[in-house]
Amino acid sequence: MTRSAAPSLHRALAEELWDSNLSGKPVEPLTDRHPELTLADAYDIQRQLRAMDVADGAVLTGYKIGATSEAIQRAFDIDHPDFGHLTDRMLLPDGAVLDAGRFIAPKVEAEIAFRIGRDLRGPDVTADDVLAAATAVHPVLEVLDSRIAEWRIRLVDTVADNTSSAFVVVGPEVPAESIAGLDLATERVVFSTGDQVQSAHGSAVMGHPANSVAFLVRILDTFGEGIAAGDLVLAGSWAAAVDLVPGMDVTASFASLGSVSLTVED
Repeated sequence: MTRSAAPSLHRALAEELWDSNLSGKPVEPLTDRHPELTLADAYDIQRQLRAMDVADGAVLTGYKIGATSEAIQRAFDIDHPDFGHLTDRMLLPDGAVLDAGRFIAPKVEAEIAFRIGRDLRGPDVTADDVLAAATAVHPVLEVLDSRIAEWRIRLVDTVADNTSSAFVVVGPEVPAESIAGLDLATERVVFSTGDQVQSAHGSAVMGHPANSVAFLVRILDTFGEGIAAGDLVLAGSWAAAVDLVPGMDVTASFASLGSVSLTVED
């Protein structure tokens, strides 16, 4: 990927997104103001944000994968997922109660996360490698919140903005040995958000959730990086994202993996 924008611009835009997250005031789309920005620029801006998080005391804990559905990939005119980073400050316990005033325009998704037990690196990592390296799976709810005004995002905008991620509510650990015979592609989730109920299967995530994690490893390899032992990796949404509103109770109930929930304060 060719980088086109100056490093000073990357830093300025990262600081703008950082300030937006703190103030709760959205910014205009980066791509409207700087149409020359490339995907490589976006990942560099995201890295600047990651460096700010770490400098502020946050601890990196893994990755989140986005754009895993065909619909989202078509919308962004791509044929691959994107990714962002996770920190300890983003992880919340099952049953978390969220303050709606903390967010700009929050949404929620149901998915699973893999706990990776050994380093995964290289251009040839497969879904089987991911499953062999996973020590556990967790049901999770990912809370999204774009710092870009009114969710007017293109691919570059969301990648620069850490793929629009805010928090992750992490459900109970399911050890790898407990799912050894389970096909995560056919695993079913019932995703309840207020009056709306969706049902979906793991195959919605690139055919199998481990496929997206393997794809992430291959993308990271182009940066000379990989997934480290101990990392938590969100594999991608199983169903359509839903707007989070005050008073909402959200639950994702998986057929074999248990459930995870959150509540938004009135």
